[in-house]
Amino acid sequence: LGRTFGYGVQHILAMFGGVIAVPLIVGGAAGLDTADRALLVACGLFISGLATILQTIGIPFFGSQLPLVQGTSFAAVSTMLAIIGDRGQEGMQHVFGAIIAAGILGLIITPFFSRVVRFFPAVVTGSIITVIGLSLMPVAAGWITGQPNIMVDGVAQPNPNFASLGNIGLALFTLAVVLVLSKIAVLSRLAVLLGLAIGTLTAMVLGKVDFTPLSEASLVALPQPFAFGMPLFEMGAIISMFIVILVIMVETTADILAVGEVVGTKVDARRVGNGLRADMISTAIAPVFNGFPASAFAQNVGLVALTGIKSRFAVAAGGVILLILGLSPMAAAAFALIPQPVLGGAGIV
Repeated sequence: LGRTFGYGVQHILAMFGGVIAVPLIVGGAAGLDTADRALLVACGLFISGLATILQTIGIPFFGSQLPLVQGTSFAAVSTMLAIIGDRGQEGMQHVFGAIIAAGILGLIITPFFSRVVRFFPAVVTGSIITVIGLSLMPVAAGWITGQPNIMVDGVAQPNPNFASLGNIGLALFTLAVVLVLSKIAVLSRLAVLLGLAIGTLTAMVLGKVDFTPLSEASLVALPQPFAFGMPLFEMGAIISMFIVILVIMVETTADILAVGEVVGTKVDARRVGNGLRADMISTAIAPVFNGFPASAFAQNVGLVALTGIKSRFAVAAGGVILLILGLSPMAAAAFALIPQPVLGGAGIV
């Protein structure tokens, strides 16, 4: 049990930066204050935990029963920002309405979508998986360099720490630690976890860890359904979001096929369909708890391959941890202490 949850923590640390980045970006675009953005982060963790447990453990017709971590999809960010526009917090209601409708449409077309998979030769699915991996590289690079501009009193100002040598050096150090540990047999299965821990401790020594969020967070907070108001359904927003859902379904399908190869188990149309249904029902329910579209996280597929830990129950344990973090802003804040350059260094691996 201890090792199972230890490996679960490793999965959560590998995907944590991704799952908190989306609500922070969207919340900032909607003009939400710090408390509301923290609420979005906690809700994102809560939904990711529920979706991960459903995907890994599964119930009839829902869940691939493979070691897949579900998290908040980056694919929807630009569309959500376009829907929000200059409407502020009201734009969030339009976003949530579009996600609910598009998620239900995705659930409806899943049987057809899953049957198409058998027509994809290995060279096609392999190319998709490679592209997904490459598309994550700019995300990891962004964590290392930071954003070129920061908001100061509502005005964009140049970021003095953008691409600083100190942050790049910290990321390269973390990257080196993970790579070295991955080649040591007894430590390889915990390479990412230990790399993040060592990188964070190093950042603490260098004074690059901000403990303020931990002191301001409450210990327990239950997710409040529709905290930003009831969803609003707008046809243009729904159509835009449905296109995003199709992209997410392709990405999740590729991740299901990839992890099937890594684990060495047969993945047929039925299993893909069960995985996509878990993805789509999680997406459709997410806005009830102020969450965004869910998808399988490719970096965690890479982690399964890197560490050799192929148990879906280790990933399910990670889902339980995400669920607990979503119910405890203080616990979530503790994980959020990991500096972005450290996450970026491990994220490249």
